[in-house]
Amino acid sequence: MSRPISMHEARTALNRDHEIREWAEQWLKSKERAAQQAMSDDEFEKHWLYVRPERMHEEAIEAVAAYRQRNEEN
Repeated sequence: MSRPISMHEARTALNRDHEIREWAEQWLKSKERAAQQAMSDDEFEKHWLYVRPERMHEEAIEAVAAYRQRNEEN
């Protein structure tokens, strides 16, 4: 098992690696969608535009850790 990553490491990975950033954004978007099931697709897309930067920042560690775990399993 690898050591936990810091916020700085996670944000750096998201800023420097386009593949990680795209994967993390889709992963976080899916997670947010699951929490906002009552919204229509149009409502959710508008909602995502506003919460995306916040989620990408707040949950950077979790998203990068999930990406790394996914790649370790493959």
